[in-house]
Amino acid sequence: MPRLITLADGRSVEVECVSCALTSGLISSTGGVIFESSNFHVHQDIAYPIKGLVILASKRHFYCMDELTDEERLEFISLIHKLRSEQRKRLGIDKVYYFYNEDTTHHFHLWMVPRYAWMYQFGNSVESLRPALLHARNNMNDDENMKSVEEGVSMLREGMRDFVSSSR
Repeated sequence: MPRLITLADGRSVEVECVSCALTSGLISSTGGVIFESSNFHVHQDIAYPIKGLVILASKRHFYCMDELTDEERLEFISLIHKLRSEQRKRLGIDKVYYFYNEDTTHHFHLWMVPRYAWMYQFGNSVESLRPALLHARNNMNDDENMKSVEEGVSMLREGMRDFVSSSR
């Protein structure tokens, strides 16, 4: 069943599966693809304009961690490690929240949500992230911030160029 999603820039699109639409190129993420292999697609989150908020999505449509193949499992952990390293090195991100859930409306993906100082106005725990994400969507989609988000994507893409994937 199609669902309507709101992008970080305020546009709305209707898709069956957000992850499938992104990994197939039907819709593009802010700044473009950060990294892509035959198993995974890495991009800036499309709904929340927060520099360095990375989504690591499987290309294959499944929902649960235990459905990863051996090859996917090895590449997945290697990608997380490399992406986190590049977030720290290139974007100066000190702390990250990782989210993965199996009751998602679209398929397997991991959120890598940076924790910035401005987010502490919403609290100091995982519970504070939802209001921070909504604040970003509603108040940070101006040209200046969107340019910063795109620069972050570019910097992460550059950092991922030397990543050697077993599935490439």
